[in-house]
Amino acid sequence: MAGNADDSRGVRSAQLLKGQKALVTGANSGIGLATAVALGRAGADVVVNYVAGAGEAEDVVRRIEGFGVRAYAHEADVSDEDQVSAMVARMVEEFGTIDVMVANAGLQRDAALTEMTLAEWQKVIDVNLTGQFLCAREAAKEFLRRGVVEEVSRSAGKIVCMSSVHQIVPWAGHVNYASSKGGVGMLMQTLAQELAPHRIRVNAVAPGAIRTPINRDAWSTPEAEADLLRLIPYGRVGNPDDVADAVVALASDLLDYVVGTTLYVDGGMTLFPGFATGG
Repeated sequence: MAGNADDSRGVRSAQLLKGQKALVTGANSGIGLATAVALGRAGADVVVNYVAGAGEAEDVVRRIEGFGVRAYAHEADVSDEDQVSAMVARMVEEFGTIDVMVANAGLQRDAALTEMTLAEWQKVIDVNLTGQFLCAREAAKEFLRRGVVEEVSRSAGKIVCMSSVHQIVPWAGHVNYASSKGGVGMLMQTLAQELAPHRIRVNAVAPGAIRTPINRDAWSTPEAEADLLRLIPYGRVGNPDDVADAVVALASDLLDYVVGTTLYVDGGMTLFPGFATGG
């Protein structure tokens, strides 16, 4: 579960990001928490962004510092342009630069189409899509200013957009969320196309069913989990660490030639499992 990211995950302790500086939005719970911890384990200094839950964010900072790297928590609403600009400016001041931006912060406001308010629609778009645009834009400014530092990384910077299987899988009753994630997919590809000539790599990670607070009702009882597993050919619900490991790999030079790609971390959910027997 979200708060149980293992701080001693064997081979994953390799210092793939030694000396790099990373910022993770929405990093005080769920996938963001696991990702921030994994980046620290991999040798990066980490900014732990949050919009609520300062105590949880400070707990994440302490865990990251346990790997012998630097970390601090920063409160900011990613849908607010001034707050995002200030967050990245502070990071550059304190850490010297930014090498990895993980645009993870997201939320749901679920309702049937005819019952969804404009405020519910707009809030999800503002955080899930506009927030990623703002974070990517501010990180890209620093990447372009600094350029490639070969002893740190083969690229000038990495942006990892947190998407979802619902960037391609329709989801009735969640039109705002699915639309935001569909937008993230095209945002990522367009940014990747624009920034690749500058040796900036932009990619996305698209989780499927992951044990996080945002979808607790889908897995918290044996009955709910059994129903969910019908959609997952691999036969288990994912954990935040599954996603965090994918982010670390994309942010590292191991995948330096991967540009403009969405990595689905979904146990096969996007394989349309109903067609295995009903096609």
